[in-house]
Amino acid sequence: MKSQEHWESVYETKSPDSVSWFQEHALHSLQLIRQTGVPLSAPIIDVGGGASTLVDDLLTEGYSSLTVLDFSSAAIAAARHRLGSERSMKVQWLLANIMEVELAAHAYAVWHDRAVFHFLTAKDDRAKYVQAVMKAVKPGGYIIIATFAEDGPSQCSGLPAVRYRPDELQAEFGDSFALIQHDKESHTTPSGMIQPFLYCSFQKRIS
Repeated sequence: MKSQEHWESVYETKSPDSVSWFQEHALHSLQLIRQTGVPLSAPIIDVGGGASTLVDDLLTEGYSSLTVLDFSSAAIAAARHRLGSERSMKVQWLLANIMEVELAAHAYAVWHDRAVFHFLTAKDDRAKYVQAVMKAVKPGGYIIIATFAEDGPSQCSGLPAVRYRPDELQAEFGDSFALIQHDKESHTTPSGMIQPFLYCSFQKRIS
């Protein structure tokens, strides 16, 4: 099964609050976005945001230039339904594969990704992802990446995942990005399992 078909099947057969990565509120992500200090009008993209509730909380906080990218139409539909028509119209929704989509240059002040990058097990795919970040994030902009930590699961949703230490994640993104903060979070899944996550915040250097 191709990756897109896999995620469509997940969101077509399971409710968003039953999948292992579900968070009622993405509090750690929200805190890291706040800590960047970008204005509420700053353009923010949530890559692989799908049915995540992060967009709800960002809207509630007053952030007004939000983009959610996912390649599962079912995940996006779930988020839009949850937000309702009025609130969902305040968000730009992109149905796309992050390694194939053409994003505008320097379009975003903050790039957020919780649990997409760790599914990129092929070196070429990770390189394409980093190229997309390089193009789309403004100089001086921020990248917040959350992956499974080194003691996290090696699989999720039946797919292999890569586990990272902060220095390993820094090495993937290279010298163009300065690691400014890293934290661990013990995520409790709806079934009660504990998944250690690593959160890293980077700032794109101004060349």
